[in-house]
Amino acid sequence: MDFNISLGSFVQEENFTSFDPDRTYDVIILGGGPAGLTAAVYCMRKGVSTGLILAHVGGQVAETAGIENYMGYRYINGMELVEKFREQVMQFGISYEEGVSAVSITDGDIKKVELDDGRIFSSRAVIIATGKTPRRLNVPGELEFTGRGVAYCSTCDAPLFGGKRVVVAGGGNSAAEAVIDLLKVASHVTMVQFLDRLTADAVLVRKIESNDNLDVLYEHEILEVKGDTGVTGIRVRNRITEEERDIVSDGIFVEIGLSPNSEFVKNLLELNQTGEILVDCACRTSVPGIFAAGDVTTVPFKQIIVAGGEGAKAALSACDYIFKH
Repeated sequence: MDFNISLGSFVQEENFTSFDPDRTYDVIILGGGPAGLTAAVYCMRKGVSTGLILAHVGGQVAETAGIENYMGYRYINGMELVEKFREQVMQFGISYEEGVSAVSITDGDIKKVELDDGRIFSSRAVIIATGKTPRRLNVPGELEFTGRGVAYCSTCDAPLFGGKRVVVAGGGNSAAEAVIDLLKVASHVTMVQFLDRLTADAVLVRKIESNDNLDVLYEHEILEVKGDTGVTGIRVRNRITEEERDIVSDGIFVEIGLSPNSEFVKNLLELNQTGEILVDCACRTSVPGIFAAGDVTTVPFKQIIVAGGEGAKAALSACDYIFKH
């Protein structure tokens, strides 16, 4: 399977137009993952003037090696699914900005969205679908093999490693849950933990301990991800002895946490302790006229299909807000 599909820029599509700084849009959508793109389709179908602003097309989906749990496809890789989303959105004439991020939103009857390049756009409602960013190891080979053995979502990608040897980086809840997923399918799992103990909840630790197919390397750090066309192993260092060695592996799951992309609204919207935007069942935030959807919110189960559904819900709620105000 080719994981290097060239998606190109949405700007090349003639149905997309540049943002008009003198126009007040009905809805501005921030984010280009499943939630943001689905919201765009639903808003355009409702006939409201819509603008879409995103840093990167596809969000985390674009970095997913393979997807087997999205309805309509028995198997599809992340970039291919993003291309399907693109084809759906390109039917509509939508104002579009790529490669920029919002740095602030000013509340009022008319919302003001300021971008990191200094431009400011106006709208009656805003949908925030900026997702989360996986915390990375920042070691050689990690970016090169992302989608080719380096993964960040065990729920998404664990089934692709059936009968293979896999490494999990981390020792917290997300890492333990990844190990539980992988032990069901992989031939062997090696857990690499920076600390001298696992920090996952005791109930999760009990589920993975004393498993013959699991090795846990405490007080180790990952130095490099190695491979050719895909991952073939990792290099680790013992933090106590300074000894370095290679571990043969067909893949590595980086499970050291995710950071919600919500920093730009921390002084405007109500967030939970991890920085996720608090939303109700209609994707409404603590500020009227501002809605949020997908992984950046408190909605549980960070899955593509869940994010898409939340994006649709946020769009319908935003349109309902516009029609009533």
